[in-house]
Amino acid sequence: MQTILLLGGAGFVGSCVAHDLLRQGYGVIILDLFLHHQAIVLPGAIVIHGDFGDVSLVRAIFITHQISAVMHFAAYIEVGRSVQEPAAFYENNFINTKRLLDLMREHNVTKIVFSSTCAIYAPLHGLEKLTERHSINPLSPYGKTKCAVEFLLQDYASAYGLSYVSLRYFNAAGAEPAYGLGEQHDPETHVIPLLFQACERDAAFTLFGDDYETPDGTCVRDYVHVRDLSSAHCKALSYLLSGCQSIALNLGSGRGYSVRELIAVVVATTGKNIATVIKQRRAGDVPFLVADATLAEHVLGWRAEASLEHIVEDAWRFYHMDKQKKQLKNNASALSIENS
Repeated sequence: MQTILLLGGAGFVGSCVAHDLLRQGYGVIILDLFLHHQAIVLPGAIVIHGDFGDVSLVRAIFITHQISAVMHFAAYIEVGRSVQEPAAFYENNFINTKRLLDLMREHNVTKIVFSSTCAIYAPLHGLEKLTERHSINPLSPYGKTKCAVEFLLQDYASAYGLSYVSLRYFNAAGAEPAYGLGEQHDPETHVIPLLFQACERDAAFTLFGDDYETPDGTCVRDYVHVRDLSSAHCKALSYLLSGCQSIALNLGSGRGYSVRELIAVVVATTGKNIATVIKQRRAGDVPFLVADATLAEHVLGWRAEASLEHIVEDAWRFYHMDKQKKQLKNNASALSIENS
């Protein structure tokens, strides 16, 4: 049995990939800091609470287990925070990844699937889809750290025989409610759960800019179901394990939705109205990000299948399930305090 080390494997995308790998018969080891206090249940996985930047800990994992490949989901991801705290992002996303690759060399682990991002691309001056040939020029420190890692992977592949697939996500969304897997960020920063929170609290949702050069003035994004992203990771792993060459691939649906269009889908799904308030643009945001994922289809036989409606429906189901679980936990804690 081949064993895969998932860094950040208790996170949103990583936990769904871990679930799929377990179903496919892989051994799964998860190393995660649980920064968002997320709760996951993945029977069969070895779960280690720790930092992937902890050299002694990662070295011990490589010594104790025969690792066939690494999947890296452990980056900090908040674009706005990266503008305010670039030092933390370069330390975690780039320097810790460099330490990881050196440990992989030390223990002859030569294959890695890296979660990259569409934020590495130069801003568009129109409404065209992005291919992997588009120029690289990230705006945010977040995008710059991911870009730096991609160059690092290229150089380690050339010099040391590393094999990698760099998967450039567009907007990961949705959930796997049947398996209790979904977005559990604390605090929440992703747009769909934030819209759900606005619904539940009868609060206004903040639109950061409505004067972009897009059809309705709000940013346009390409939303990809986490189930489709997980499928791409599993296919990328098989691709690497079969000995294929290193490559970077876009993962997107090829269809863009503005924030206002997304709000309309959430309103239709939840049956609740959402008021909006307009604030100035956020640093690092770009007007239009939509994928051309033709290369992923050609190389991996992968394409995104889920519609935005399906994405929002699954996310809404998980949101309610997670809310109920937290309420039960809080009730149990309160009862325990009363009886103590």
